[in-house]
Amino acid sequence: MKQRLSRLALAFGVLGISAAAIVAVAAPPPSAKRMPNYSQIGLTAGKAGGTLTLAIGSAPQTFMSYGAIDSAGQRVAQHMFDGLIESNIATGKIEPALAESWTISPDGKVYTFKLRQGVKWHDGVEFTADDVVFTYDQIITNPEAKGGDFNNFSAGGVKFKFDKVDKYTVRFTLPFSSGAFLVQMRGFIMPKHQLVKFTLEGGGKAADINSAWATNADLKTIVGTGAYQLSSYTTNQKIVMTKNPDYWKVDSKGTALPYIDKLELLVLVGPQAQEAAFKNGTLDALDISGAQFPDYKAQERAGAKLSVISQLKDAIYGSPPHLAFNQDAKDADLAKVFSNFKFRQAIQFAVNRERIISDVYNGQAQLPGHMGVPPAGRFYTNTKGSLGSFDLKAAAAALDALGYKDTDGDGVRNIRAGKQLEFALTYGTDSAVYPAMSAIFQNDFKQIGVKVNLKGVLSSTLLGTGLGKDWETIFVALGDQPDPELRKPIWQPGGSLYYWHQSTRPTVAGGPANRDAMTSWE
Repeated sequence: MKQRLSRLALAFGVLGISAAAIVAVAAPPPSAKRMPNYSQIGLTAGKAGGTLTLAIGSAPQTFMSYGAIDSAGQRVAQHMFDGLIESNIATGKIEPALAESWTISPDGKVYTFKLRQGVKWHDGVEFTADDVVFTYDQIITNPEAKGGDFNNFSAGGVKFKFDKVDKYTVRFTLPFSSGAFLVQMRGFIMPKHQLVKFTLEGGGKAADINSAWATNADLKTIVGTGAYQLSSYTTNQKIVMTKNPDYWKVDSKGTALPYIDKLELLVLVGPQAQEAAFKNGTLDALDISGAQFPDYKAQERAGAKLSVISQLKDAIYGSPPHLAFNQDAKDADLAKVFSNFKFRQAIQFAVNRERIISDVYNGQAQLPGHMGVPPAGRFYTNTKGSLGSFDLKAAAAALDALGYKDTDGDGVRNIRAGKQLEFALTYGTDSAVYPAMSAIFQNDFKQIGVKVNLKGVLSSTLLGTGLGKDWETIFVALGDQPDPELRKPIWQPGGSLYYWHQSTRPTVAGGPANRDAMTSWE
């Protein structure tokens, strides 16, 4: 299992680079009145009060996190909703959240959760086992929910069993034992009393959940159990969230959380706009890239009123970029090439990961040595070099062996007579890393006779483009998890996020993967 994961990276085209999560924090904040103590963000014990202003890169498509695959919507949701469990951001260890305790049967197939009592939704309604069962049975395992997770909670097209034992106890029954199952309980729990009408249980259609909680909905109906509740939304500009006065969580000293009274999320598209807002004092913190790291670190050392925090060594989660080849490309010749396992192996030799880490990320990234798991996922064997060394001669030799040679002397290999080995690479033009990375690929691939035409789009549209079919190769980042099992929708052929070979998806929603469309290696 451990060694196998490393080799699979060759097939799927993951770059195998885990970038550090880096944030620049204004210290002190622009206005002491706005934020009396910046330790409120959780670096140390803080005191109550103030406003924290952050940026999101695009406007949310919806406030229903299971209704769309939308990073902006997820950014909002993480402040509003809780799961049964949560991961400690410093250690990665599982800790109680809405479930205060749990037991696992000896055979590893039955998980029983005791729920935290006294928790209320933002509208004052009590949180109970009904909400948990409803969330998993009607939303998360709803095959029509665009942001759902049917694959990880089903086997052979049949959902796991989700049962209410009593008002504060739920039981999940699996057909097999699953070592990573408990980590999946981080999924946000939703309020049944507000959403049942959008589900089959409430007489609706399965796809109705995708239209629940649109961004123009009454904000009073959009309720969670989390630290913040929606206060206002100015379309495409700003989301304001206020402290949940009844939040269940306290700090180590018993002080009610959250510390901060108000959270503002400004819609700022692109790193340039966000950086300008940080520099003029509009933002209190800024997510920065490895490309920006040296400049901000130099400012910090020179005495600027900011702190730069990097999570390179102990990052629990990351968002490594994929270089994906569309096996369903409209060009039939390219689709055949991209589906060839040996072609994908050949391309691995032409990926200069060390240069990307050095030149693009300024050292603020690393090689995990295994696929789909961040460096902190120490359970998995770190097989050095398992992703392949950078070797253009080996790449060229491998392409020669496949018969892709320059038959007309123009410097570009041919797939067949009159047809060049040429494809478009779609990347995010407003990204801090993709433009430079794309240029490196274009240059290196040119040296082995492969022509790459760069096609720039806004980063916010990359995933949507990938989930469509009109692309040839693309950069997309979908995030890491501590166990590959938690990324089955991405890595398993037929999964909802297996976007580079979409014809392997079930022909009927909730059905089995389409094995007839799979290659032998898939």
